[in-house]
Amino acid sequence: MATWRRDSRLTGSQRLLCSGLAGVLSLSLTAPLELATVLAQVGVARGHPRGPGAAACRVWRAEGPRALWKGNAVACVRLFPCSAVQLAAYRKFVVLLTDDLGHISQWRSIVAGSLAGMVSAIVTYPTDLIKTRLIVQNMLEPSYRGLLHAFSTIYQQEGFLALYRGVSLTVLGALPFSAGSLLVYMNLEKIWNGPRDRFSLLQNFANVCLAATVTQTLSFPFDTVKRKMQAQSPCLPHCGGVDVHFSGAMDCFRQIVKAQGVLGLWNGLTANLLKIVPYFGLMFSTFEFCKRICLYQNGYIVSPLSYKLTPGVDQSLKPQELRELKKFFRTGKLKSKKPTL
Repeated sequence: MATWRRDSRLTGSQRLLCSGLAGVLSLSLTAPLELATVLAQVGVARGHPRGPGAAACRVWRAEGPRALWKGNAVACVRLFPCSAVQLAAYRKFVVLLTDDLGHISQWRSIVAGSLAGMVSAIVTYPTDLIKTRLIVQNMLEPSYRGLLHAFSTIYQQEGFLALYRGVSLTVLGALPFSAGSLLVYMNLEKIWNGPRDRFSLLQNFANVCLAATVTQTLSFPFDTVKRKMQAQSPCLPHCGGVDVHFSGAMDCFRQIVKAQGVLGLWNGLTANLLKIVPYFGLMFSTFEFCKRICLYQNGYIVSPLSYKLTPGVDQSLKPQELRELKKFFRTGKLKSKKPTL
């Protein structure tokens, strides 16, 4: 059994800020690989040399170096509402799945995480569709000038439902994603030949990368079809650059297999897998550094460069309680009637 816990020494806004900054940095530095993945999925790169390097060089030569970060600004903006919705949904699902003793099994925690990710993806789906449209368009002859312009243009030309084209694939893709997460978790002790509660930081990082590799590989066909549906539009040049024509999700699966074989559903997987280690490495390191800064600011550690605890400070106190206690020692007054000591 596992208990759902979080570091109570950080405020909610500090946790959101740390995760947001970590996400923005990791997204920005791996954006060229994301661009190569989406272009391969949509089919824009078909007929050209394949591979992440070839795709990046082709975009660089045709549109300039800034084009390697097409759609990244939208992805970064989307990160904050997506994280907030996912965190709120995860808390609700955890409460629903927690037993009377306040414990939750790992598989239920995985289900809660998958459901929360699904909810956040659906709520912020229009921004994901706009990101795909910005990636596949030519920056020198753009159809969309940014997030708001793309939103209003798609709404006026194609209707509101066009902003949710392919959203069903997000729901379907959550099933193999959850199955892959559970598969990895059930075999971690066999892989490392030891109990989970004694895994080192490096082992936990390797576990996350392994889980991401398995889950993204299993759910990649659904993501490929989703990207094609997002990019396809009669209002765009060459119908958005999609390499197959289809009338719906199932027809898209059939047309891809018919034209490119079953492996065509995994076009772009190499670039996507190459992104995993730097993405999570940057995310973890940035989050930990931001967390240390917040803990130092709150008074729990002596320096933002280490986790050395401040002598005499009760680490079980929440930030507000610690501030009130410090104020008490200075003024002799407390705001709360029953402070936690």
